[in-house]
Amino acid sequence: MENKITVFIPYNGFDHTIQTIENIQTSAFVDSIFLLSQDGSTVGNHPAIKIDTLFSAGTLKKIHQHTKTGFALFLMQDTLIEPGQFSFERFVQVADYTDAGLIYSDHYAMKGGTRTASPVIDYQTGSVRDDFTFGPIVLLRKDALAKAVQSLHKDFTYAGWYGVRLAISRDYQVVRIPEFLYTTVEVDTRKSGEKMFDYVDPKNRDVQIDMEEAFTKHLKHIGAYLEPKFDEVKEPEITFPIEASVIIPVRNRKKTIRDAVESVLRQKPNFDFNLIVVDNYSTDGTTEILKEIAQRDKRLMHIIPDRTDLGIGGCWNVGVHSEQCGKYAVQLDSDDVYSSENTLQKIVDVFHKEKCAMVIGSYMMTDFNLQQIPPGLIDHREWTPDNGRNNAIRINGLGAPRAFYTPVLRSIKVPNVSYGEDYAIGLAISRNYQIGRIYEPIYYCRRWEDNTDASLDIGKQNAHNTYKDRIRTFEIHARQKKNAQ
Repeated sequence: MENKITVFIPYNGFDHTIQTIENIQTSAFVDSIFLLSQDGSTVGNHPAIKIDTLFSAGTLKKIHQHTKTGFALFLMQDTLIEPGQFSFERFVQVADYTDAGLIYSDHYAMKGGTRTASPVIDYQTGSVRDDFTFGPIVLLRKDALAKAVQSLHKDFTYAGWYGVRLAISRDYQVVRIPEFLYTTVEVDTRKSGEKMFDYVDPKNRDVQIDMEEAFTKHLKHIGAYLEPKFDEVKEPEITFPIEASVIIPVRNRKKTIRDAVESVLRQKPNFDFNLIVVDNYSTDGTTEILKEIAQRDKRLMHIIPDRTDLGIGGCWNVGVHSEQCGKYAVQLDSDDVYSSENTLQKIVDVFHKEKCAMVIGSYMMTDFNLQQIPPGLIDHREWTPDNGRNNAIRINGLGAPRAFYTPVLRSIKVPNVSYGEDYAIGLAISRNYQIGRIYEPIYYCRRWEDNTDASLDIGKQNAHNTYKDRIRTFEIHARQKKNAQ
């Protein structure tokens, strides 16, 4: 029985579950199949386990209780599954080779009769976001599951699975098999740019509270939790030429750059400010637009870098290290706009009031014409003064616009990449300093066909997620080292 598998399948009364059962039970490695059902419904002679939610602590405990074999195979989506050739045997084989506690694999997705590759990414220390994608199937070693379930400090309604897989990762390997071991029919057909904001949907707030509690416990287990004690922001040792600078990195945004620039120049704060646009060798007419605006408004500093190897982060470094940069450096993307003429004032007021090293605002999702689109307001209320910098490692972004106390930003440096650079710098600053928040929308984030994350293929999504997980890995190690010292 050690190499046998007990299978657990969510059941909501759909016919495809019957087909999935028929496909799975042909494997000689499958000992028994249980249905996970909220109303106790069953199919044929396969027993049902009544559950509250699929990923609750209670459900994971019941999976453990009903696993009499060496492994539990957990189907985490209610979808049609077609196992590949000897796929379950391969799962168990790799588990034996590695002594892994959790095993998952690449798979195929069937869309409109076409089979397409759906690879996943390797698990690492920083793969702690609660939406990490294992694919629909995970294999759990029974003793690893037992230890993880026992470690749960609360009967989570939503974060049971999340808490279990974090616990497994502390004591066992989490192994990805880079082979396409099964095929599934994709259920969620939304574009990547729509899915990425699910966690800030107000209806999911109870879920987020559960996830935060489970993750905070994990950070304490691994020595990476930071108490709400912050370094003091010191007065600058140099005199800045101006109070605040808005920095816009841009390359080939002829369609949007004028709107972005004019939304800055319309600002009416009670202090002097300028706008630094770092033009990364645009070829579409963006440069000419910026030169024309700069001729009539001296507040616009149009900079073309000396280097030709810069991403967005590198352009930020050029702007913030320039002699024209003010005491506070405020972000604006080249295709977005400030929501009113008071945005800059509100941001700097928070710096003065809270003596923080970074301020993060809230923004409204809009279409190209500034009409609100779902999910609307993104305010990141999961960022709290007491636990925000811990919870920030779990979530996938910190909000916008972002603004920085220039001496601190200059000391840290922005990674020279074009995705995730803002997240990396936010985590690094929060390790030592308090971050101020503005919960009202002061920024319009426009979604259109040229956004960097509006609609990404699986390769780009995986590359982005791998990089952000790597940033989390670096940050967890940095916080463990900070605590050790």
